[in-house]
Amino acid sequence: MRELLRTNDVVRLSWLQALLADAGIETLILDAHTSIIEGSIGAIPRRLCVAEDDLSRARQVLEDAGEEHGA
Repeated sequence: MRELLRTNDVVRLSWLQALLADAGIETLILDAHTSIIEGSIGAIPRRLCVAEDDLSRARQVLEDAGEEHGA
């Protein structure tokens, strides 16, 4: 798995997961439990990851939707 982006915005994260799922790209969220344990104050961003083979296509899907990616 490769990191596509990090965010503290759970609504945006959900939107991006749905966007990628519609494109047939499976995602994995890392650090969700750590974020919850620290009290969900947003100090620890959650990482949105995709399979190595899907990385360039996932970046293109986000770009086409006007979403930034950075990782």
